[in-house]
Amino acid sequence: MTERLKLENQLCHRFYTLSNAFTRAYRPLLKALDITYPQYVTLMALWETSGVTVASLVQKTMIDGGAMSLILKKLEAKGFITIEKDHTDKRVKHVHLTSFGNTAKVKAGDIPVQMLCKLDGLSKEEASQLATLIDKLHGCFMPIEDE
Repeated sequence: MTERLKLENQLCHRFYTLSNAFTRAYRPLLKALDITYPQYVTLMALWETSGVTVASLVQKTMIDGGAMSLILKKLEAKGFITIEKDHTDKRVKHVHLTSFGNTAKVKAGDIPVQMLCKLDGLSKEEASQLATLIDKLHGCFMPIEDE
């Protein structure tokens, strides 16, 4: 077996297992809100700016459009958001937080701190470097857009 086919030499597998570990770590923290991690990501984007289009949410969160549609349906059913068609273009939909969705922001306020505590093995500098490297790596996989 060649070295490059060994599982221990696969960078992608490390990301896969880390992604699963993060999802498991978030699960108990999100249970109080009765949401999944992708729903949490969507809500975080909406807490920054409510009333955005579905397309802008897809762009901001980098969640696939089909998956985003399902996430939004569930968030709407749970009372976090409302979805309205644009008055001029019925194909465009705007997503608004409800008062319940805004209240959830307060409940979720401590989640990032709780997650940061799990990373106590990293210094602030290491965490910053890691974020920079992940962003750089992500850029390798993003399609080049026409200007």
